[in-house]
Amino acid sequence: MDTVAYLKRFNAYPVEECFLQDLARLQSLHMQNIPFENLDVIREVPIYLNVENIYEKIVNQRRGGYCYEINGLFHWLLQELGFDSQLISATVQKPDGTWSKADTHAAILVNLDVPYLVDAGFGDSTISPIPLGGERHTDHSGTYTIKQVDEKFYDLVRENDGKELTLYRFSLEEKQLADFHEGCVFNQISKDSPFTHDDLVTKATPEGRVTLSDHQLTRSENGKKEKTQLSPEEKLKVLEEEFGILLNS
Repeated sequence: MDTVAYLKRFNAYPVEECFLQDLARLQSLHMQNIPFENLDVIREVPIYLNVENIYEKIVNQRRGGYCYEINGLFHWLLQELGFDSQLISATVQKPDGTWSKADTHAAILVNLDVPYLVDAGFGDSTISPIPLGGERHTDHSGTYTIKQVDEKFYDLVRENDGKELTLYRFSLEEKQLADFHEGCVFNQISKDSPFTHDDLVTKATPEGRVTLSDHQLTRSENGKKEKTQLSPEEKLKVLEEEFGILLNS
């Protein structure tokens, strides 16, 4: 696998030092150029937790993926570039306040002056590393903090319009990509998975985010949302022109 080819895939270039600003630039560019998408899940194309296969899909086929693929490969790249990073697991909180299947989300922890949560594979979320020290960070998608729950767990919290919402809960225990096998299978086949019902493709933009959900395109810019219903033909065109994804049907 070629780190330079991977960096070119999301319009980045090699870093000379492992500083926070370099990490932030890599994450932001990654999320603006490599979409979070579940197209293989909906089409029942098996997803295997093998970085070589994921590299082929994301870099050579110019596709996206969901958390195991995106963060699994991004973690490999960060290590290759010299960052002190590790995979961690998280449990997602649903909008109704209940919890998804435990430890089925993969994220990244990068140790710099303090540990930072890095997540390029959670869809509509922060495009920047978030420190575990409790500092607040604001971008187009909201204001984020990490709150320590107890000796083991931390919550990623987003604030919108004065209301706080926990996105997910995680621990600092290091994981290997293979540890997510059960979660990867669950999210491919279970009716309780959020990814087995409709096509979902989303990526960050400099001003916000663009999201395709089934046949609806939502464009968010500076807090304003515009929604467009698409025909099947228009959907294929959007996949190609907005996300760089070519599908046969």
